[in-house]
Amino acid sequence: MNPLALPAFSANGHLQGVIEIPAGTNHKYEFNKQSLQFQQDLRDGQPRLIDFLPYPVNYGFIPSTRMDKGRGGDGDPLDVLVLAEYLPTGTVLEVQAIGLLKLKDTGELDNKVLAIPVDPSRRIIKASNWLTFQRDYSAIRHILELFFMYYDGLGTMTVMGWDDEAAALAEVKKWQLV
Repeated sequence: MNPLALPAFSANGHLQGVIEIPAGTNHKYEFNKQSLQFQQDLRDGQPRLIDFLPYPVNYGFIPSTRMDKGRGGDGDPLDVLVLAEYLPTGTVLEVQAIGLLKLKDTGELDNKVLAIPVDPSRRIIKASNWLTFQRDYSAIRHILELFFMYYDGLGTMTVMGWDDEAAALAEVKKWQLV
């Protein structure tokens, strides 16, 4: 199965997320478009380990999206950050967007949809929209900003701000392939 080819939205109309990097690890995994397998990212020929805190959220992508370089994107699928306990690499799940973290990575857009699982039993917070998230969990926003500003070395990532769930869904549609 090629998770890149899955639809961005499930048959139920929910956004789909594919997990590459489970919460709690320092190992950076990516889906390889050529081999169609999840594998550890390499930097200078060596397995890439984040020399910082482990990923505070499950990190992956929205299938059937691509942040086109010609429009300022990084050329990869749109990223998703799923607030849930550890989800193994390769997990595909329905998610609900609750916000959008706007980032630039060495000058390219590298935005991330902040999401919670649609399945309430997998949720770790009670917020289900941006307003509630901002009100009750603003510390998570700060933790995510700091993580992305420093995890790959200071100066590579710039936080451009946050937006709500409507902006997150608009971002998905902006980069959607099908």
